[in-house]
Amino acid sequence: MSSQPSRNYYLLLEIERHASDVEIKAAYRRLALRFHPDRNPGNKEAEERFKAISEAYAVLSDGDKRAHFDRFGQNAAPSPFAPGADLSVATDFFDAILGDLFGLDRNKKAGQDLRYTLELSFEEAALGVTKTIRFERAEDCSDCVGTGAQGGAAGLVRCTKCDGEGFFRQKGVLFSSKRPCAACGGAGEFPKVRCKTCLGGGLVDREKAYDVRVPSGATDGSAQRIAGQGAPGRRGGIAGDLHILLRVKPHPFFREEAGAVTCELPINMADAVLGAEVLVPLLEGAVRMKVPAGTQTGSTFRIRGRGISRDGNPAGDILVRMIIETPTALDDASKALFEQLRSCLPAASQPKQQSFSNAAKRRSEPT
Repeated sequence: MSSQPSRNYYLLLEIERHASDVEIKAAYRRLALRFHPDRNPGNKEAEERFKAISEAYAVLSDGDKRAHFDRFGQNAAPSPFAPGADLSVATDFFDAILGDLFGLDRNKKAGQDLRYTLELSFEEAALGVTKTIRFERAEDCSDCVGTGAQGGAAGLVRCTKCDGEGFFRQKGVLFSSKRPCAACGGAGEFPKVRCKTCLGGGLVDREKAYDVRVPSGATDGSAQRIAGQGAPGRRGGIAGDLHILLRVKPHPFFREEAGAVTCELPINMADAVLGAEVLVPLLEGAVRMKVPAGTQTGSTFRIRGRGISRDGNPAGDILVRMIIETPTALDDASKALFEQLRSCLPAASQPKQQSFSNAAKRRSEPT
C-alpha cells in the first residue's frame, strides 16, 4: 500500500470511469469498511487510504463535482481533508456519508415490527381471500402531534445538557464519534409539560384495520411481510413492518397430498353394487359424479382442474376416494333382506373374499 495514494478517484475506488451511482456507493462501502481507522488502530497508511477514498466518494457521488473532475482532473472540488481544513467539516462529512451508507444516524429510531397470526379455513387458503384484520398499533398522539409535550411542538424546550444537539461528540485518534444524550434520549429537546394523553411518550395505542390479500395456495406456517405497517419510527426513523403468520385450520374431509386435494366420499352398499350418481362437494361448489357398478372401497376418481392453483399455474385436481359405508342400525325387515342376499350371493361376485377363504381353508386342513 502506498503512503501517497493516487488521486485518480476512479482508481482509488477501484471502479471503471463509467461506473453507475450504485456501483460507486457499493465500492466506497466495501473499501471504507476495510480501511476504517477503527478496524486498523495505529495504522497510518490505512488512515490515509481511508481519507483518500472518502474524498473520492465525496466527489464522484456528486454529479456536478464528478463532471468537473472528469473534465479537469483532481481539482474538481475542494477536499474536506486538505491540509489546514477544518476538522469539524471533515467530521460532518463522515457523519453524512457513513450515516447514509450504514444507517448511523443515532438520533433516528426505527419503529418496532409487529406480528399477527391470521387463521384461515382450508377453502380460504386454497382459493385465496382478502381478510380484514384488526390489531392495536402505537401511533402518534393526536393531542401533542407525537411530541409528548402539552401544546405540541410549542411545548418543547431545548435540552441544556447537549445544547439541543441530541448527542455528544467523543474525539478519537482521527475522527470524532457521537453518543446519544442521556438527558433527552437523543431528541435534543424534551416536554416542558408532559402530554396528559400519552404521558409524554408521544404515542398512543389505536386499533388499526388492514386488508390482507392471501393468494391462492397459501400453506400453513407461511408468512407475509407488510412493509411500513408496524409501529411508527421516532424522530424521522422508518416505521417497522407487519409480519402476518398464516395458520390453516384442518378440514373435516379435504386435505392436500402431493399437490392434489383429496377427500373420502362415503357411499352406501347399494350404490356401490348397482352404481349411482352422487353429489361431490368441491372447494368451490359441487359436482355430480357417476359411480360405476361394483365400486370397491378405496377406488379413486379424479376431478380435473378443480383443486388448488398456485403462482398463476392452472388448478390441480381433486382425488375422490370411495369409502363403502356399512349400515349399523337395521330394522328386522332390513336384516331379513340382508340374510336373503347373503344366502344367494354367488362366489364369483366376490373373488377376493373367495380367494382369501380358500387360502384359510387350506391352512386349516390336517396334513
